[in-house]
Amino acid sequence: MLKIQEIREIIKLIDQSNIDEFTYENEGSKIKMKKHAEQTVVSTQQVAAQAAPQQQAQAPQAPAQQAQTPAAETKQETAAPKQEDANLHKITSPMVGTFYASPSPDQAAYVQEGDKVGENSVVCIVEAMKLFNEIEAEVKGEIVEVLVDNGQLVEYGQPLFLVKTV
Repeated sequence: MLKIQEIREIIKLIDQSNIDEFTYENEGSKIKMKKHAEQTVVSTQQVAAQAAPQQQAQAPQAPAQQAQTPAAETKQETAAPKQEDANLHKITSPMVGTFYASPSPDQAAYVQEGDKVGENSVVCIVEAMKLFNEIEAEVKGEIVEVLVDNGQLVEYGQPLFLVKTV
């Protein structure tokens, strides 16, 4: 099985290329990536012979893809009317990585919808290659919407928050 760092490198390469679909199989593992416009779907499944039948190993893949697609479309639909407001600022991810809303799993999120932030307020962490990078608001205002879920992979330039500036 590939290490997480190797998978992230593959994701970066696919994202930067014109490839729309990529499949990798090795030693009983299979990774399949599909790129659709602004959305990248990554699914992983074990195809090694285990005690469970192969049907059960493949069953989680289809619902996972179906669950990701409508959620992403819903986020885009709900964000579209709010983005029209000229006073909204997008806080975007400065890198490819994993989004974390709080400093640790047992602590509260840095910010939630309705919270006031300043230019130096930490709003989240993006983890890339075992480095935890604190992301600051860079504007003064109020968090209108959190656009990603905790633990979600994010791309470079992907909007994370909408902030109503003051």
